[in-house]
Amino acid sequence: MEFKSYIMDEQAVCRALARISHEIIERNPDDLPICLIGIMRRGAPLADLLAEKIRAFGTPVEVGYLDITLYRDDLDAAAAQPQVNATKIDFSVTGKTVIMVDDVLFTGRTARAAMDAIISLGRPAKIQFAALVDRGHRELPIVANFIGKNVPTARNEVIVVSMPPFDEEISVAIWQK
Repeated sequence: MEFKSYIMDEQAVCRALARISHEIIERNPDDLPICLIGIMRRGAPLADLLAEKIRAFGTPVEVGYLDITLYRDDLDAAAAQPQVNATKIDFSVTGKTVIMVDDVLFTGRTARAAMDAIISLGRPAKIQFAALVDRGHRELPIVANFIGKNVPTARNEVIVVSMPPFDEEISVAIWQK
């Protein structure tokens, strides 16, 4: 792959997360508890950052992490056994506003798999979706409720979100295949 350009630096990512946290609070009145579920891998640290910003406004929020590997619709039974990470959700989702958090919204298949996984845990009052970057190219009718940045891309481009603890910096870049 060939590097094209940076789309967001650390400050831009922090501004986008601050804006998303404000929108989450504004669109979710106090009558239902809120929980954030970060879709592994990079959705997990994004959920932690969003929770920190939401709590700074005095709004309580629980955070969990979800591995959707076994809920994906592109697993091939003949392929090698997929690596499954540990889901960590130490609370009930029943009756709550569950906000799925992911780094990039692309085809919508990850979001669909995450909804299936969440519903297998209980019956949320509602499910919302926050994505740092929406790059288009949907294959399913999925729309994020909260978006940090819309970045129209070509199919041969890749959005790379760098985020600790997986990377040394916080940034979003576009690469070409």
